[in-house]
Amino acid sequence: MEITQTRIVPALPERVWDALNDPEVLKACVPGCELLERTGENAFRSTMAATIGPVSARFNGNLTLGDVVPPSSYTLKFDGQGGAAGFANGEARVSLAPAPEGATAITYVVKAQVGGKLAQVGSRLVDGAAAKLADDFFARFCERLAPAPAAAEAAVPAPAPVPVAPHWSRHLIRLIAFAAIVVIVAYLYSKGAR
Repeated sequence: MEITQTRIVPALPERVWDALNDPEVLKACVPGCELLERTGENAFRSTMAATIGPVSARFNGNLTLGDVVPPSSYTLKFDGQGGAAGFANGEARVSLAPAPEGATAITYVVKAQVGGKLAQVGSRLVDGAAAKLADDFFARFCERLAPAPAAAEAAVPAPAPVPVAPHWSRHLIRLIAFAAIVVIVAYLYSKGAR
C-alpha cells in the first residue's frame, strides 16, 4: 500500500520545520498522542489512542529517523502495534517546500503493511477515520502557525523566546509527530484499500 499526499501550511518552511521540532506544538496537534520518548540514537517510542468505528486501540510505535536534510526532508521508518486490533509497519518520506504566499507544502509518501482485527472494519469507516485524523492534525497545526491578525498582534505581547532544543531532540519531535500521523493514517487507509 502506498499513500502520497501534499498539505499546505500557512507559514514559511523554516517556521514549519521549527514547529515540527517543538514538543508543545506536536503534543497539541497529534490527535490521541499520549507518549513521545527517546530510546536511542534516532530511535523513539510513541503511544497513541485511536478509535475506528467500533474498534478502539492504543498503538505503541517504534520509530527511526534517517536521511535528514534540514529544513527540507527526512525518512521515517515505523513499526506500530495495536494489540489485538492490529499492526502497521513501513516508512514515510516527508519533504517541505516553499509554496505561494509564504506558505509551505508538506508532502509525504507512505509505504506500509498492516494486519489484524481492523481489517474487519468496513472500508468507509476506515477511510473516514484516516481522513479525519489527518485533517485534525493539519487543522491544529495550521491554526498554530497561521499569522495572527494585525489588531490581535498589537493587543497581545510577544511570547517569550523558546529555548532551542538540542539537535537530537529536534529530530525526535519531528519524527514522532509524523510517525504518529503516518502510522495511524497508513494503517487505517490500507485497511480501507483492501
